[in-house]
Amino acid sequence: AGAFDDMHLFAPCVAYENNTFSLWYSGSRGTVEDRVFNLGMATSTDSINFSKHSDNPVYTFGDGKHSILTPTLLRTPDGAVLRENGRFRMWFASTDFITNDGLHILHESTSKDGRSWSPPGEALLENLYAPTIIKENGRYKMWYIDVAADPWYVRYAESGDGLMWEVLTEPVLQLDQNWEAGRLFYPTVLKYHDQYLMWYGSYYGPEKQRTALGFAVSKDGLRWTKHPDNPVFEPDPSREWES
Repeated sequence: AGAFDDMHLFAPCVAYENNTFSLWYSGSRGTVEDRVFNLGMATSTDSINFSKHSDNPVYTFGDGKHSILTPTLLRTPDGAVLRENGRFRMWFASTDFITNDGLHILHESTSKDGRSWSPPGEALLENLYAPTIIKENGRYKMWYIDVAADPWYVRYAESGDGLMWEVLTEPVLQLDQNWEAGRLFYPTVLKYHDQYLMWYGSYYGPEKQRTALGFAVSKDGLRWTKHPDNPVFEPDPSREWES
């Protein structure tokens, strides 16, 4: 009680370096209406038992009202964290829940140690949530959720520097399986051999009180085939904490 993350925890992002797992996550306190998410950090040697940083939160937007949401680190196609000039590159979505303007904006920050981050960069894209970014053949490739209107879906963008993004006109993944309800969110993309692999979330059923994960594959990162047996991961009714 009283910690910056005493009410909400979500959107973990992990880097593995020097036999240590470093985890960043969004946390907030208080009621939903008053929430401002800041970035916490925790470390582990086994990926299971984590210790939170004593100086949490390690990163805030700085204005007391904008939240740090869905952080993602630059990665190689196989998912390893990729530093540039010795620094982490982190992108995140930010929004103002207090005034409830609904606008989600992409920003970037960098860090040498994961604890001290540069101030949020300029707005890069609007109506963006839950990005996942890899660097392949000198190009930055991003999949993200377009939240401009319901239903939410997955878009693709590409960049030469990670700042100026060219957005593909058409969505690359939309609602079209029976289990998916209302929105898609939280895509994570890796490349294994010659195929891109994506895990993504959706509300599971019309009541929208549960979330499950689907799986899809692609040869080019643009045209995706969803697994016929989706969802591949869902809440376990025997675990009361999984809502």
